[in-house]
Amino acid sequence: MTMTVSQTGTTGKTLMIVEDEALVAMALRDVLEEAGYHVLDLTERYAQAVEVAKACKPDLALVNIRLAGRDDGIELAKHLKALDIPVVFISGQRSRAHSADTVAIASMPKPYDAADMVIAVAYLLGSLEGDHSLPKPDGLEVFNGGGFDVAPAA
Repeated sequence: MTMTVSQTGTTGKTLMIVEDEALVAMALRDVLEEAGYHVLDLTERYAQAVEVAKACKPDLALVNIRLAGRDDGIELAKHLKALDIPVVFISGQRSRAHSADTVAIASMPKPYDAADMVIAVAYLLGSLEGDHSLPKPDGLEVFNGGGFDVAPAA
């Protein structure tokens, strides 16, 4: 197993991906696992994601706003925040992501580059642990209202 982004330095963390597009979810899982993260089973529905989150308590959840069926990623983010799990929106719905900035720590709008997503995850996990030395990747929007200690880059 090789690291695709050597500056991550934060491996062994557990991530959850909630995405209704299977190919997008699998590609994201693969690049994050290659970077050394443990990715839980992929989910595409609200109830399934809550079940996984309660059982496994991931360090970070990457959540699309539009989920399978009529499930809503913003509602899921509210539930995950109540479980003390930080959420990053991975969605092309920028205005909806901004309107929900109190339940997520950041948004990485689609389309995003897989390498940038690996850097974004490392940046956010590092920030949550008080390490603000990693560069913020292009496209990542950090929110202040999520209730987690992630300061936007200067």
